[in-house]
Amino acid sequence: MEPVLIVLVVLVVVAFIALIKTIQVIPQASAAIVERFGRYTRTLNAGLNIVVPFIDRVRNRIDLREQVVPFPPQPVITQDNLVVNIDTVIYYQVTDPRAATYEVASYIQAIEQLTVTTLRNIIGSMDLESTLTSREVINAGLRGVLDEATGKWGIRVNRVELKAIEPPTSIQDSMEKQMRAERDKRAAILTAEGNRQSQILRAEGEKQAEVLKAEGEAQAAVLRADGEAAAIRTVFEAIHQGDADQKLLAYQYLQTLPELAKGDANKLWIIPSEVGDALKGLGGAFTGLTGNGGGANGSAVAAPSAPPAAPPAASQVPIDPAAGPRPLDTDTKGSARPRIDPLREYRKTDPE
Repeated sequence: MEPVLIVLVVLVVVAFIALIKTIQVIPQASAAIVERFGRYTRTLNAGLNIVVPFIDRVRNRIDLREQVVPFPPQPVITQDNLVVNIDTVIYYQVTDPRAATYEVASYIQAIEQLTVTTLRNIIGSMDLESTLTSREVINAGLRGVLDEATGKWGIRVNRVELKAIEPPTSIQDSMEKQMRAERDKRAAILTAEGNRQSQILRAEGEKQAEVLKAEGEAQAAVLRADGEAAAIRTVFEAIHQGDADQKLLAYQYLQTLPELAKGDANKLWIIPSEVGDALKGLGGAFTGLTGNGGGANGSAVAAPSAPPAAPPAASQVPIDPAAGPRPLDTDTKGSARPRIDPLREYRKTDPE
């Protein structure tokens, strides 16, 4: 019984192993390559799969998700003979598990070497400044070459990124000095531009202030002149409407004489000829008033001697301002006689 029991136990173990090898569970986003006697048979997808035990063999499992592979820094020579170290990152995805297994021995190593070669070709045609400022151009060039080369391997390169570009230390120091000088230059330019704008605005403000001040003074002068003209016009109209006679004008002139005599240099007074006749009439009026009145103590005041006979008074002829001065006066009979100028008569009698 013991040999039979041993055989049964062996058969159970073999059946269990065969069952395990027959059932293959593939996780999601994965694939498996099945070989029968060393030859590719089929690709197992995600889920439960049945294979022939001891005949079919699952070679490897391939992850179908997008993969990220960083590559170590690679020294690259630029067009101006400067060595820079460039770190790259590749984003790829397996689209054909069979091609990725049989078309290339190690697609990771192949992608790395292809990236280094392509990167050297691209950077070799650019100088350092273009390399530092043209990352998008370099990324697009790398992606185009890698996608075309890895297509037959069942690989799709989604993105290529330059993680770091490190120039030599001496070049970094020079670049820092250049950038510092450029910043100082921009600061100086901005300061000068600000001062220029400030001076322009200040000058514009002063100009507008002067213009507004001049306009205000001009308007004030115009209003002042209009006011003086209106005052003169009002006085002129009041005089003509009041019909002032020669006596009133002579009285006003007598009130103005003290103002004319205030100056020390006033040695000569200009008296119009028309004032003489008015003064004569005004003097006669004052004489009549004093002759008829009494003294302060009530005694009668002796009447002055009768003045010599005066020539007939000249007729008062209205003066037309537009017609100019009249050279001759007319007496009561209508005959013309020369006008007597009081100033001229005064000069004849005065020895000085």
